[in-house]
Amino acid sequence: MGIMPVNKLLISMSLPMIISMIVQALYNVIDSIFVSYISENALTAVSLAFPAQNLMIAFASGTAVGVNALLSKSLGEKNFDKANKAAENGLFLVFIEYLIFLIFGIFGVRFFYNMQTDVAEIIEYGYSYMTVCSIFSFGVFGQIMTERLMQSTGRTIYTMFTQGAGAIINIILDPVLIFGLGFFPKMGIAGAAWATVIGQIFAFILALILNAKYNKDIKLSVKHFRPDKKIIGRIFSVGIPSTIMMAIGSVMNFMFNKILISFTETAAAVFGVYFKLQSFIFMPVFGMNNGIIPIIAYNYGAQKRKRMMKAVKLGIVYALMFMVAGLIIMQLFPEQLLSIFNATPDMVKIGIPALRTISICFVFAGFCIVIGSVFQALGRGTFSMIVSVARQLVVLIPAAYLLSLTGELNNVWSAFPIAEIASVIASAACFIYLYKKVIRKIPE
Repeated sequence: MGIMPVNKLLISMSLPMIISMIVQALYNVIDSIFVSYISENALTAVSLAFPAQNLMIAFASGTAVGVNALLSKSLGEKNFDKANKAAENGLFLVFIEYLIFLIFGIFGVRFFYNMQTDVAEIIEYGYSYMTVCSIFSFGVFGQIMTERLMQSTGRTIYTMFTQGAGAIINIILDPVLIFGLGFFPKMGIAGAAWATVIGQIFAFILALILNAKYNKDIKLSVKHFRPDKKIIGRIFSVGIPSTIMMAIGSVMNFMFNKILISFTETAAAVFGVYFKLQSFIFMPVFGMNNGIIPIIAYNYGAQKRKRMMKAVKLGIVYALMFMVAGLIIMQLFPEQLLSIFNATPDMVKIGIPALRTISICFVFAGFCIVIGSVFQALGRGTFSMIVSVARQLVVLIPAAYLLSLTGELNNVWSAFPIAEIASVIASAACFIYLYKKVIRKIPE
């Protein structure tokens, strides 16, 4: 982390994560493809589940970001006891977070759908799907945290195995459980949920085994574990802003769906399809981001400014390459992309301008994602939160609402590029401030 050439280090740490996250994006897409063959309402139900599912990932990933930054910095300082405590307290925290979503799965799912739509079939589909995903969400919570422990110590190759294995299991089980192939019963949309949670649980168990066998930089001890208030406070100081930042995405998605459904439920289905498709573009950048964070955090702890800034510059270049490729694909092949999801003529009519308009924001988003990794790695997660709030709640939703007043659905999609331009301005301003106050003072 401190001596390998930065470009080689970034590629070696990021490439396994990029591959595994592309595979993960693939199984998310395949999930929706199979569901779309049940009906458009089933696809809409899965799309409306996204805010709740994203909220789970926000809690788990936000906590993991806090653990990742603290653990990597502790290893850079050669403080191995602190690194162990960060890992143990991180696992404890995600278990507590799982209990919250267990309660939601038992008592809150139907209310969640009733707030979004009054179409009875969509509500029933959603209840069947989201109840399973919530009650058995310990798999996704455990998977995210145990994978981040391996990322924090530079063992990203093993996360490729865990995410890949979980994805493959999900892909295989989707048609088997949805349509009842072989001796399995036909479970419909609930089968898609079961395929998802089984894949997540398997990946969690595999990650636990790989951590125990190969992750020698940290030693987990359940027997002697006691929650450490000081460590938890440090994790939350970075993790809570990151959680809020990602949770804001759930709020945005929920409110945006409400605006779209005022036009037609099909628009919400298109929005859900967009999120599945854009994951192929964003997941590689997020995978690279997961490689950048421990590099910056380690060299921050080791006081090596040149290596930090080299990682940032390379990250921006690679992110822009991914995003430009995604922009070109969305602009040239929107109808072909929609047809993958068994799109009706109405979905195609709504979806083509939607994909072309929203994808304009991709290039801006790449820069913002990388700069956000700098904030997280340096323990300034609050900056990421400020940028995310500005983008999604201060600009995106009000812009979408105002554009909806024109009565033209196509105008609503323009809120995305408008919000991303605001995000670039906010990200750049925060980075300039952080560079002057912190980064510039680090020795060469």
